[in-house]
Parts: sequence; C-alpha cells; structure tokens
Amino acid sequence: KTRALLSEKKVIMVNMIGSPGCGKTSLLEAVAAKARGKLSFAVLEGDLETTRDAERMAAVQVKANQLLTGGGCHLEARLVHHGLKDLDPDGLDFVFVENVGNLVCPVQFDIGEAAKIGLLSVTEGEDKPLKYPFLFKEAKVAVLTKIDLLPHLDFDEEACLGFIKTINPKLKVFRVSSKTGEGMDEFMEWLLEHKR
Repeated sequence: KTRALLSEKKVIMVNMIGSPGCGKTSLLEAVAAKARGKLSFAVLEGDLETTRDAERMAAVQVKANQLLTGGGCHLEARLVHHGLKDLDPDGLDFVFVENVGNLVCPVQFDIGEAAKIGLLSVTEGEDKPLKYPFLFKEAKVAVLTKIDLLPHLDFDEEACLGFIKTINPKLKVFRVSSKTGEGMDEFMEWLLEHKR
C-alpha cells in the first residue's frame, strides 16, 4: 500500500536506522538548512514516547508527524502508512522515516521504503558494523556522524570503514558533521541525484 501511494506521488521514502543519539534528527536538521529551494521533504518520527523530535523538525520548518510505538522497538508498516496519509506527501521529493533508535529490530521490517540508510556515530566505537552487520548489509547508504568529535575520541575510523566495506563492499559511506557542516554537501548531492 505504502509503496503504491509513494510511487503514484513520485515520492521517495528513506528509512533511517541507527542507535539512540547517533545523530538522526541532527542530520535531518542539517539537511533542512541545505534543502531550501532544492528539495522538499517531510519526516515521520518514530519513538517510544514524546513528540520532541517532531517539535525539532517543526522548529526548522519541516513538516513532521510523530509516530509513537508505546514500547515497540521498531516502526511497523501499518503505522507508517497511517502516518504518511496524515502527513500528505503531495509535492514532496522525500519522506524520511526516523525509525526507533535501535540497530537490530528496525532492519528486519519492511515499511515500504525505497532505501535504508544506516547511521553510526563515532562515539559508538568502530566495531559496531561487526556487531550489527545486518544493517550494513541491507543499507543503500551509510552515514558516519559526529566526525567533528574525532580529535577527542579514541576511534579508529579506518578500521570502522574497513569493517563496513567487508560487510558490504558496494555500500556508499558519507562522513558528516551536522554541527560543522563537514560532509553535508556530498550527502545533499546524493539526495539531489536520487530525487524523482
């Protein structure tokens, strides 16, 4: 149902998956700052409780719908479909689904997305791709976030990128800092190339 609706409206839905605090919402705020006049998008925010992330999106003039799972560790297709209808995707290029913060459950469920984006922050440790390989096998793109913190951390970026490439040699990896803007132009280029 969701794929048919999005296809009819020529909207691309992206499922963003990463740990709590990895920078999903911050990345979308940074995209909003760069997107003006270039691409239009809305967000479905998945959380167990609160509307904080949807409020953050509204503060940067992005239409958002908060989807609460009430304890569930991932968004389900039915909830996403209803949230999408409430959002009214007419005229959008993208709908970003910020899934519940979790590296396991959200990967296993098809919510009607065109692509999964796997997010990993440098604060999580370089071995996360080895511990949670399924996300990096299934993702179309990976985003390494919070790279502005690298000088302050004992994080082996080369090893991390090597682990990702071992799991999925074709996976495109973006290095970004939502705080400083580093890497955001490249990520925006990818989005603009893929809009319908």
